[in-house]
Amino acid sequence: MPSPADAASSPAPAPPVPHATHAVTNQVPPLAEYDVFSADAALAESVARQVAPGRADEVRAQLSALGREAGSARAQEWGVLANEYPPRLRTHDRYGRRIDEVDFHPAWHQLLERAVGAGLTAAWARPDGHLRRAAAFVVWSQVEAGHGCPVSMTHAAVPALRAEPRLAERWEPLLTSRSYEPGLRPASGKAGALAGMGMTEKQGGSDVRANTTRAEPLAEEGLYALRGHKWFCSAPMSDAFLVLAQADAGPTCFLVPRVLEDGTRNPFRLQRLKDKLGNRSNASAEVEFDGGTLAHRVGEEGRGVATIIGMVAATRLDCVLGSAALMRQAVAQATHHAAHRSAFGGPLIDKPLMENVLADLALESEAATALGMRLAAAYDAAGAGDAGARLLLRLAVPAAKYWVTKRCTPLVAEALECLGGNGYVEESGMPRLLREAPLNSVWEGSGNVQALDVLRALQREPGVLEAFLGEIGAARGADHRLDGAVKDLLVQLADLGGAEDQARHLVERMALVLQGALLVRHAPSPVADAFCASRLGREGGAAFGTLPRGLGLAAVVRRARPQAG
Repeated sequence: MPSPADAASSPAPAPPVPHATHAVTNQVPPLAEYDVFSADAALAESVARQVAPGRADEVRAQLSALGREAGSARAQEWGVLANEYPPRLRTHDRYGRRIDEVDFHPAWHQLLERAVGAGLTAAWARPDGHLRRAAAFVVWSQVEAGHGCPVSMTHAAVPALRAEPRLAERWEPLLTSRSYEPGLRPASGKAGALAGMGMTEKQGGSDVRANTTRAEPLAEEGLYALRGHKWFCSAPMSDAFLVLAQADAGPTCFLVPRVLEDGTRNPFRLQRLKDKLGNRSNASAEVEFDGGTLAHRVGEEGRGVATIIGMVAATRLDCVLGSAALMRQAVAQATHHAAHRSAFGGPLIDKPLMENVLADLALESEAATALGMRLAAAYDAAGAGDAGARLLLRLAVPAAKYWVTKRCTPLVAEALECLGGNGYVEESGMPRLLREAPLNSVWEGSGNVQALDVLRALQREPGVLEAFLGEIGAARGADHRLDGAVKDLLVQLADLGGAEDQARHLVERMALVLQGALLVRHAPSPVADAFCASRLGREGGAAFGTLPRGLGLAAVVRRARPQAG
């Protein structure tokens, strides 16, 4: 035992090295500062395939510029802020006067300014306008989905307004402008305007013929006064709204301006804002018309549903495109995470089971993109007078709307799981995508409405089935599983009597066959092969990540992975 003197002369032991408890390792860098358009092979190839060759370079440059902005940290922050600080309703001013205004965070206005400036409301003025606009909508919606609602409604209002040329002459230049001017002022004093829509009511929902809002004609031709309510009215700070109301001859379409030309505010009582699951950056309101709300008739009295159906068809396509955008962003985040995260001795992306999951997600996303872009090109063709394209749209839009929006939510949920617990945290951005995912399956008619609309078209509108079969027939003989699925589908289509209870199954198969035909014709062979095997050949399981063996899954994943920086 050492003596006290020995102990005093011995050096003191070195203090223990502190453990680095907060060293950050194996964390995935943010997916930022990348070109959202160019990193999406399916989208870029769809545009290149369908745009006129003489405009290909111009269109690619414009979309790439928008893609770089969409992938920037600045734009991503706008999306975060617009959702962290949701809109706030102000019904009265400090003196007790009704003002019925909604305040938004500045980020909301920045998002809308860029969307309008990029031409997302200006598709109607050029031959390939819908194709360009659809690609830009997919790109920019990946920044933030909520502001896509006023963008979509403004874009879709144009065909409905054309039923009343005098109104279209005045409003179309404002709605298709590339200038965003927020604030309640007379439209004649603005360089650009936004449009909203009010159809559904408490008692009716999708059954708009049950609406009770009443329209009384006034002395001026085409001018009416409205009394009633609307259960859902999105983007209530828009400049004008297309609404349905009951006139003497039945349901009729009307244009309701927020501010009249003399500067007074049209009675437009915002009762409350909806507290929604997602889409929180966008205000959705309950609205009352007090009997003095002035409205301009659009189209003939009693023909309101037929008048507004053009707007509904355009917004249904935007549901497909918006879901494709959510799916693509979810897949981009999942593949990016797996490429940079190590577990069990190596990168996640190299693990066979994770590769299977990512490839399966990528297939779903690519099929949604290919279908949405094909329908956008058909819009351009129909506008140029192609009757076959018009007939194809009548059947394919509700079928695509049904299926693509249905697949969005499970895909985003699976992509979130790829990030593990990190994906369940708000900072990852994945919870916002998941909350947003169910919206498009509900908006503009739920799944049953879409399925019944397809049945109605098949039973009552000659030529639509021929146009659909012509589209899928272009891939005949290219894949035996696709050919078999078409044969089975024809058996279902041969007997539509009493088919309502099986309508969902029929429409699902129609959408899958159409997606398969597009991928067989245009996608790389690993993509087409895996899609046909799992979706048409029924060789895979029901859950994502159950693709069969023998497919080129690594190539599918590489194609889907974005490159940041």
